[in-house]
Amino acid sequence: MTTNDFIYFCGSFKKEIAMSDEMKECPLCKSPYGYSIGNNIYACPECAHEWNTMNVEEENLQEEGLLVKDANGNILNDGDDVIVIKDLPVKGAPKPIKAGTKVKNIRLSDGDHNIDCKIIGFGEMALKSEFVKKA
Repeated sequence: MTTNDFIYFCGSFKKEIAMSDEMKECPLCKSPYGYSIGNNIYACPECAHEWNTMNVEEENLQEEGLLVKDANGNILNDGDDVIVIKDLPVKGAPKPIKAGTKVKNIRLSDGDHNIDCKIIGFGEMALKSEFVKKA
């Protein structure tokens, strides 16, 4: 056991907690003393705020610019490759885009159809991110 370890006693229950040397800034009060309480969850000793670092990173991405997620919740970026997860009918085309079609080098855009891409056999296309998954 090191000096950074903490042993918690509760009746006959004994739990050893490894304290992290890494501190993160509290997103609420900006205190530099946020400490880990396990599984990417941090707590602030000054304002008692608890936060998940994964959620804070997503909020930072959303503040910086466009945040687009696929059907599985993965964050998409410009230049990613995606796969269509269901047949998508195309106006003016005799056949739909089939599920499993791989789309390369996507571009993200604002709006309802937030993926701009080029699909072989269909040309330039705008897709909704809810109908694709990251390849």
